[in-house]
Amino acid sequence: MKKSGILNRHLAGALAMLGHTDRVVVCDAGLPIPVGPGLMVVDLAFRAGVPTFAEVLDGLLEELEIEGATAASEVEEHNTEASALLNERFPKLELVPHEKFKAFTRHARLIVRTGETQPYANVMLRCGVPF
Repeated sequence: MKKSGILNRHLAGALAMLGHTDRVVVCDAGLPIPVGPGLMVVDLAFRAGVPTFAEVLDGLLEELEIEGATAASEVEEHNTEASALLNERFPKLELVPHEKFKAFTRHARLIVRTGETQPYANVMLRCGVPF
């Protein structure tokens, strides 16, 4: 049995299948989740606010090599806490309109849904390589 890192077997298995340039969406409880071939979805939402967007994002960042990130520009006005977190974690964060962000989710390899209920707490991560 794993004793550290991500213990959720579905999430740990999905992370192990990712490669360079694959996209991972970490989203709040309200983001529409597309369906499509090759898309893995791990729903971690337990109750409203549990687990938080920040907890899940930080756990993923400990496990993954990330070369870029994209979020909805509306986060800056409507969720200053998530905006500050994203800007701290990703100095070169790309911002796009929310409708465009939702369209981008169709190209994700993995979507991880949190219990976050604050608006626009979503980010798309682009996997890198550690060398």
